[in-house]
Amino acid sequence: MPASFTHGFAFDPSYDYSLDELLNVGAPLAPTDFREFWQARYARALQVHPCPRIRHTGTSHAGFEVYSLRYFSTDHVVIRGWVLIPQDQPVTRGMVFGHGYGGCDGPDYRLCPKGAALLFPCFRGLARSQHPPISTNPAFHVLHDIDKPQQYIIGGCVDDVWLAVSSMQMLFPATQGHIGYSGVSFGGGIGALALPWEPRIQRAHLNVPTFGNQPLRLQLPTIGSGAAVQRYQQQHGNVLATLQYYDAASAATFIRQPMHVAAALFDPAVAPPGQFAIYNALSGEKTLFTLDAGHFAYPQQAAQEQALQRELEEFFSRL
Repeated sequence: MPASFTHGFAFDPSYDYSLDELLNVGAPLAPTDFREFWQARYARALQVHPCPRIRHTGTSHAGFEVYSLRYFSTDHVVIRGWVLIPQDQPVTRGMVFGHGYGGCDGPDYRLCPKGAALLFPCFRGLARSQHPPISTNPAFHVLHDIDKPQQYIIGGCVDDVWLAVSSMQMLFPATQGHIGYSGVSFGGGIGALALPWEPRIQRAHLNVPTFGNQPLRLQLPTIGSGAAVQRYQQQHGNVLATLQYYDAASAATFIRQPMHVAAALFDPAVAPPGQFAIYNALSGEKTLFTLDAGHFAYPQQAAQEQALQRELEEFFSRL
């Protein structure tokens, strides 16, 4: 049965999909030059020297020294964030984290593989990486240059991930060959777009990832940034000319790393069929953790998050 909660939305955030139906949602047909589009973008991004710099914040927490991070990404954008360095063990692996559209107010200490340096970049235009004229408002951020496939803001955020990996390897050479990625919501969709072309990331987790099956995403009622894209489509009618290149489910068909995906049965902000489309498209080693809901408080949330945390600790222990 579809997930069901008492809610005040004008639509059903389960979309009346059963789990079996969700597990059969496919990826749309990608443009014939999809692979070439992304491989060329990756090659361009790797020509940028990120010149990473870290500065101690004067604080430590939970066994980590806390540093501010700064590096260059494409288009002369400066990315800022945080780096956590373990206090009592050498750095032998690294984790890059991708945040949601709710922003990134500071490091997250919940997932800390032994010996890992943890890198928390703020995507361009958001939180510490504000970059006018890019809006910090998700409803406008997600539309920035959406009429230009090569310049669309989502591609720039993918560049930010790739150059975070470059920064990780420059700051901590021992992490080479031992880097993981964990992204939630917006950061999950960005991760799915980044991973197929990024051999320097060994394994990844996507939590309620967005941008899956864009044609379906445009049809299902939603809130948040997805609603902004739908309004744009209603006004202009040409959004798929760009979004077909930024479909996380299409990208997932090219992912080869071991993957762990947490997908929700009920989600008003990222429609579950899009989340499951990303998981279903993965053809390599993959693990699914089914959440009762995403972007919504529910009775079993704490227990499910603890169970998910245990799975992720084991998953990333193999970095």
